[in-house]
Amino acid sequence: MLKYKYKQAKKTVTQISDYFQYRLYESFKREDLFKSVEKYCMFVGYTRSGHSLVGSLLDAHPNIIIGHELNALKLFQQGVNCQKIYYFLLQNSRRKAMAGRQETGYSYEVPNQWQGKFQTLKVIGDKRGSATNYIIRTNPEVLKILPDRVDVPIKFIHVVRNPYDNITTMIARKKADLEYGINSYFTKCKTVAYLKTQVKEQDIVDIRHESLIDDPKAVLRQLCEFLELEINQQYLDDCASIVFKSPKKTRFTYQWDDASIELVRKNIEQYDFLRGYSYDD
Repeated sequence: MLKYKYKQAKKTVTQISDYFQYRLYESFKREDLFKSVEKYCMFVGYTRSGHSLVGSLLDAHPNIIIGHELNALKLFQQGVNCQKIYYFLLQNSRRKAMAGRQETGYSYEVPNQWQGKFQTLKVIGDKRGSATNYIIRTNPEVLKILPDRVDVPIKFIHVVRNPYDNITTMIARKKADLEYGINSYFTKCKTVAYLKTQVKEQDIVDIRHESLIDDPKAVLRQLCEFLELEINQQYLDDCASIVFKSPKKTRFTYQWDDASIELVRKNIEQYDFLRGYSYDD
């Protein structure tokens, strides 16, 4: 009896929550909040590459809302209304900002800026790089239908990190072996390379995690120019204040064997966006 009552109460709470979500969405529709949106922004790439930092810094811009791993591409794929997805992204960004933009033990909260809110909303998007990569890899046709589902031009952000560090961090989080990590990483690289053949060059940008840490203001300027947004000096200063002082070289925390180091080196040479990375650097 108690179990039944608990299930009924839980169902009622869910129904009330869904009702208020619906009312909020209808309110946002009446306010026409998204009429100023000019571009939709997607992240594509790899887990543990620095997407969370880049997404949080962009979300701090007064003209940008970046949701945190909503997996919006899956919703577009399922035919969910574009304006409703924008609403979900806005709500996601607000919740993440209220929680201090916490992720894997780090805080990506930018002081004095606009995380979870905006002045004039010109760019909206989702920081879900690895899941987006998977959807494109398993259903490449999504790239053909997406422009019909999104009512504004689409921009792709591709964040890369030293592959040895990226792979090491991936397998540490998943408690996987090196072979799995290498195969998984370069499968994702292959998808990114394919994506670059399907979109215009000016619609995708490569951002190196190490460059962002070395000179965050320069990279943020590059991103703002890519998204065709105004650059505010105070925004750049506040974002730079939370960026790490140096990149974490996690590859040196793991026992890489010579054969694996060489395998990654050979794979790096296949992709222009990875050129210059090495194990010893």
